[in-house]
Amino acid sequence: MFVFDSTHFLIFLSSAILLAIAPGPGMLYVLARTMGGGRREGLLSVLGTFFGGLVHVFAAAAGISIILAKSATAFATVKYLGAGYLCFLGIRMMLDARKDEGISLAALPRVRSPLLQGIMTEMLNPKTALFFLSFIPQFVNRGHGHVFLQFALLGTLSVTLNTSADIVVTLLAGPLGQRIRGSARFRRRQRTLTGAVMIGLGSYLAFGESK
Repeated sequence: MFVFDSTHFLIFLSSAILLAIAPGPGMLYVLARTMGGGRREGLLSVLGTFFGGLVHVFAAAAGISIILAKSATAFATVKYLGAGYLCFLGIRMMLDARKDEGISLAALPRVRSPLLQGIMTEMLNPKTALFFLSFIPQFVNRGHGHVFLQFALLGTLSVTLNTSADIVVTLLAGPLGQRIRGSARFRRRQRTLTGAVMIGLGSYLAFGESK
């Protein structure tokens, strides 16, 4: 039975929590659903994005485990490429924060099944797949074995944290929702901070551990 390295797990947990509470497209989507269709539609959308996220996690875990379990070189390559991609995402998040316009309620069509749309919205988002493929492998210890299980547990925890933050936003869609959706400055600061942390995390994982 493997045990996660305490230092790596703490870095993972801290990063995952910060990413979960940062007002990104997923949170704004759920918030817009809640404010447009009520709390029930918002919670169903949250549940949908949760299941959609799990699809990405287990699909990525299956592919990564097959490749990484057989090749130390492939494992190192994926980690370094992933660390570079995290830095890229952080830079882009900081740049995009300056032109953030949120999500318009009018732009979202009314649907009969917000649960199904939430699932499909998340499943068909290639950025979600790329994020998991770059973020999770940084904390998978090939030497401990059980690569698939490690990836699945960390990915599920990350999705659960995202969902928990979305649920809080949905339940407090009044004052909190108005602040997140209506304050561009608030979103800019949160996304800039998150982007900076992602750059720092990617740099640390790429260079700090190679010494």
